[in-house]
Amino acid sequence: MKKEVEIRRGMLRRIIWGRSPDSHKGDYGRVIVVGGGSRYVGAPALTALAALRTGSDLAIVAAPEKTAWTINALSPDLITVKLRCEDLDPGSIGAVLDEVGKASALVIGPGLGREEKTLEAVAMLLGELRNRSPALPAVIDADALNVVSSKISRGMPWVLTPHAGELGGMMKRQPPSGLEQRMEAARSAADEFGCVVLLKGNVDVIVSPQGEVRLNRTGNPGMTVGGTGDVLSGIVGSLLGQGHPPFEAAWAGAWICGRAGDLCMKEKGYEFVASDLLDKIPEVFREIRGDKAGKVRRR
Repeated sequence: MKKEVEIRRGMLRRIIWGRSPDSHKGDYGRVIVVGGGSRYVGAPALTALAALRTGSDLAIVAAPEKTAWTINALSPDLITVKLRCEDLDPGSIGAVLDEVGKASALVIGPGLGREEKTLEAVAMLLGELRNRSPALPAVIDADALNVVSSKISRGMPWVLTPHAGELGGMMKRQPPSGLEQRMEAARSAADEFGCVVLLKGNVDVIVSPQGEVRLNRTGNPGMTVGGTGDVLSGIVGSLLGQGHPPFEAAWAGAWICGRAGDLCMKEKGYEFVASDLLDKIPEVFREIRGDKAGKVRRR
């Protein structure tokens, strides 16, 4: 069994670079967020804004019509696709798939809810992605995790981002507790589902399908506030859209999100909210790059 590795800032310095002066719109990714519904509006907005703060050129939210209009009112930086439904349903998947061909990465799940028709629509979307876009990287988060199956996910460039309770539901076991049990559960899930698993917690456990393990210890108890997982998904989705491999995007994204939370705690104590993380993400990147800020990232 491969030994786990703790993530250090220096590991990110080797993969996060500056930009070429010849950069053009679209060079750094177009992330599509499929989320939101009649109950949850803010979640997909947080995800999309986090993607922009992480460097994506465009962040587009595909959401039910009323939710999409509200998201437009929340931020002029976000583009929305207004789906003709109140909550995501199978009839809306065609409109989502029309956007997929233009995407660099997807994030599926923030704020979708658990309506039967919504979960049916997500299952349909995941199946279509496997058939039509097997190379398109994606983050599967929140309620979308309820319908992930190994038959669909195996071998796909996807990152699954459960917390312990969600992982327990996916594996049909008791939620893991304690670091050793959580590592074992995340390894089992990565093996069963055949893609990267980012198990969120006080220590994040990130596992590749090949059994590589990274542990992230950035972050703090203030990040139990709602919405921080949505920010994490946006960060990881952005890194995927910029060309980082799924395992790298997952462990780097976990470190960046946790570090942003630590900067929030330093400024505000534990009483910060998820949107506070957004303004700290660029500060984290400045810390990572250091004197590399002016250099071009080469892959």
